[in-house]
Amino acid sequence: MSSLTQFIAVTDMNIRNLPQRIGTSLVVVIGVAGVVAVLISVLAMATGFSHTVASTARNDRVLIFRGGSQSELSSSLSRRAAAVIIDSPGIRVESTQPLASAEAIVMVNVPKKGDKDGANVALRGVNPVAFAVRPEIKLISGRMFQPGLDELIVGKAAQIQFQGLEVGKKIAIRGTEWSIVGNFTSGGDTHESEMLADVEAVITAYRREGYQAITALVDDFTKLKDTLTSNPELGIEVVREPDYYRGQSRQVDAILFFVAYVVGGIMAIGAIFAALNTMYAAVSARTLEIATLRAIGFGPLPIVASILSESLLLSLLGGLLGAAVAWVVFNGNAVSTLGSNFTQIVFPISVDARVLVTGLIWAAVVGLVGGIFPAIRAARIPVAAALQAQ
Repeated sequence: MSSLTQFIAVTDMNIRNLPQRIGTSLVVVIGVAGVVAVLISVLAMATGFSHTVASTARNDRVLIFRGGSQSELSSSLSRRAAAVIIDSPGIRVESTQPLASAEAIVMVNVPKKGDKDGANVALRGVNPVAFAVRPEIKLISGRMFQPGLDELIVGKAAQIQFQGLEVGKKIAIRGTEWSIVGNFTSGGDTHESEMLADVEAVITAYRREGYQAITALVDDFTKLKDTLTSNPELGIEVVREPDYYRGQSRQVDAILFFVAYVVGGIMAIGAIFAALNTMYAAVSARTLEIATLRAIGFGPLPIVASILSESLLLSLLGGLLGAAVAWVVFNGNAVSTLGSNFTQIVFPISVDARVLVTGLIWAAVVGLVGGIFPAIRAARIPVAAALQAQ
């Protein structure tokens, strides 16, 4: 009888006997399911966050802010500086209109749905040209805000996550009630977590004299950057949008991946010990059976392979269960996290194929590590001593 035939025969017998060990087998399945569910859910959060941030960026769009600032919120630009920047060569012009929007960004505390505590939602004051600079912004209900009035439109993600942001309602900002007149989408990017209003209305409400940053479309990035950075009076920085948002998301990405792999790793160690205990118990209970197989000519390699296969099967069942739970419970749900500007960024949890495969690979590793030592022990059982003991 070949080794492959022996392996198939022993594995078939082990699988048929699983119902007799249902209790101990479930320990492995449930333990691995917990590992995979946690790993997939946190990795899916990281994937969703990365996708949301990445979808905000275009290579031909730049952010211009004060040199040394880490973000738009910590920057400030005078009106004079903004006028010089907007008229600089390299910025795209359409019908004599430079496609550059000088903007003011402020934080508004808004209560989250189902939570008494509030969170910071960005109110971005923009010029009318901002919608040519960001053509992905589309109204889905209501109307556009009117320049100079205390009106705003709310991003779809912010409306889902926070209370009182429905069209037709009012929100208190700096002691004045602002009317919510519209709801917009922007392709699932970070701006969907914001509120947009007329920049002059925002500046007036917050008694400011200038802007935070300028967002522009460019035809010649190098020319624009060289022109602006060579002017010592301006003291500004020009950054491509992908580079800006990559830097802004780096810290949150690192935290999410750290949590996924550290917490998942700790749980995986526990699952490995559960698999070890289960498989050792299975080997001990089948000492006579294994010795008999060896006595009638079964080699050690098929025995090892069959024990490993059983451990791997239980772990993969647990992996599939954990993946299914993560998919049903988490996929597509909207959550929010604190961004680098102390604003809430709303993003969907994305359980995609890559995340699912990662979870199943972890399940397979747990099964292999948890089964290898019991399998070796099974192959080393002294045949004569085991048969005499019975």
